[in-house]
Amino acid sequence: MTYRAPLPEIIFAMRAVGGLDSRIADGLYADLADGTAEQILAEAAKFAEDVLDPINRSGDLAGSKISDGKVTTPAGWIEAYRQWEAGGWSGLTASTEDGGMGLPQLLNAACQDMWMSANMAFMLCPMLAAGAIEALAAHGSATLQKSWLPKIVSGEWATTMNLTEPQAGSDLAALRTRAARAGDGTYRITGQKIFITYGEHDLTDNIVHLVLARLPDAPAGTRGISLFLVPKFLLNADGLPGALNDLRCAGIEHKMGIHASPTCTMVFGDNGGATGWLIGEENRGLACMFTMMNNARLGVAMQGVAMAERATQHALAYANERRQGRAPGWTGDGMSPIVQHPDVRRTLLTMKSMTAAVRALAYLTAATADLAHRGGDEAQRKYHAERVALLTPVAKAFSTDVGNEVTSMGVQVFGGMGFIEETGAAQFMRDARIAAIYEGTNGIQAIDLVQRKLGLSGGETMRREIADMRTIMAEVAAVNAPSFGRTAQRMTEAIDALERATHWMMTAQTSAVDDALAGATPYLRLFGIARGGASLAGLALAAHQLGEGGDRDPAHAPRIALARFFAENVAVTSTGLEQMVTQGAASVKDGADALAVLS
Repeated sequence: MTYRAPLPEIIFAMRAVGGLDSRIADGLYADLADGTAEQILAEAAKFAEDVLDPINRSGDLAGSKISDGKVTTPAGWIEAYRQWEAGGWSGLTASTEDGGMGLPQLLNAACQDMWMSANMAFMLCPMLAAGAIEALAAHGSATLQKSWLPKIVSGEWATTMNLTEPQAGSDLAALRTRAARAGDGTYRITGQKIFITYGEHDLTDNIVHLVLARLPDAPAGTRGISLFLVPKFLLNADGLPGALNDLRCAGIEHKMGIHASPTCTMVFGDNGGATGWLIGEENRGLACMFTMMNNARLGVAMQGVAMAERATQHALAYANERRQGRAPGWTGDGMSPIVQHPDVRRTLLTMKSMTAAVRALAYLTAATADLAHRGGDEAQRKYHAERVALLTPVAKAFSTDVGNEVTSMGVQVFGGMGFIEETGAAQFMRDARIAAIYEGTNGIQAIDLVQRKLGLSGGETMRREIADMRTIMAEVAAVNAPSFGRTAQRMTEAIDALERATHWMMTAQTSAVDDALAGATPYLRLFGIARGGASLAGLALAAHQLGEGGDRDPAHAPRIALARFFAENVAVTSTGLEQMVTQGAASVKDGADALAVLS
């Protein structure tokens, strides 16, 4: 089936969770006033449906190819990218001073929601530009910004992020790529990087690589890493691409999914060293790179949302068409559509409610990022910056876990046909799998959350987060409408479990670090369920209030039903997750013998 952008749900979530209308009114989102947000989203939806979706399946089947170090993307890719560039989409959130539109992260998240659903493999290329623009704008010299930013913002030049090496996956302290001062303000880069998304391709006439490397006199560990801008082509005096830099693509990976996205092995310095320019300060490169990575992590969270949405649409359409057996109460002729069977209906409701919950969580994170950059006084911006730091690992990990789970359920709804490639269900599952791995595995996100983020402002940021969830649930409880069922009760139980687990986790940080790390992943999932479910309940509350006001939008009742289903069927796992966090460490330690290799 073809993809259809769920614009009503996207816009409603932007309003109910992201605060779109109130922030237009207070001037924070003045650039989205007078229907501008809706117009941009409609154009983004058109691009997703008319340009990206038609080449998604063919791109998966054809994949990208390499010959003599040159990568060719599938048929239609170049034409689609030209339309992307002509639309100015690369500069959506870039500052107007750099040639961008300067629009909010919340709007960008909504656009990514649609674009990634339509064609995740294509969107991996332009997604990287937003983080590179932010890193260069924050840390690059005026000369670098003038030379490189305009073409990146316009989409004429693509960007990459070069971190991983064969011996240094998630452990950046082990990287060996070298940088040597050339004496003219540039550096010579030598080394090898792996898993570089769109490290080589034919979509743009230059590719700007952001590369982590170590200087000869650098301190050991991550404190000795610097960040360099290393272009595929050096620039002539007129600012246009000239000579090929000393770098090459040595090969592309044969992957489980995202076949059309070339994942490259990049070699720098076959002939003395690739020319690079320092971004920021020597030995301070990791801080610069994390500016890009934090942006990318929110983008990856949107991949989880998007693939869950795509799989849900696909499965729901099939379940309404496919006839098998006779469901209880079916009075029609012949076999009933499988959507009428209670177990299939439960599966579809799980898919749809979890997708809505992670969308709400991701939009909340994006809107908080806007507040950190745009709104309030210094104290308010500090709080919002800490809040987005707290929410980002949860949004990235929980959304991509949900993406994996929902796409797997989508295959299950199709039954045996889901295992057959022609139906398309398997592609969504294959494509979604990588999102939980790259930009920091979800296990690393959990460690980051419990070791670095829970303690922000002495734990006050987390306490305020829990208080915000409780405020929403108090409002839901006050409604006392039958349509909400036990939403308030079950979500309050989930928040209680999160609060108890948080207290235990913060205590364990000082007394039993191993125990805290053993419980990090279930703790992050507990956080995601509580925060996502509370945000989904807030969305349902907004729907109920509109319904009371005489708005007969037929979408309002399903929004309440989804929040109720999530609370009564997903959030109820929270107490079990709490026990995993607080009581499961001993079995992790004592179970080590079970993992011993038998000789």
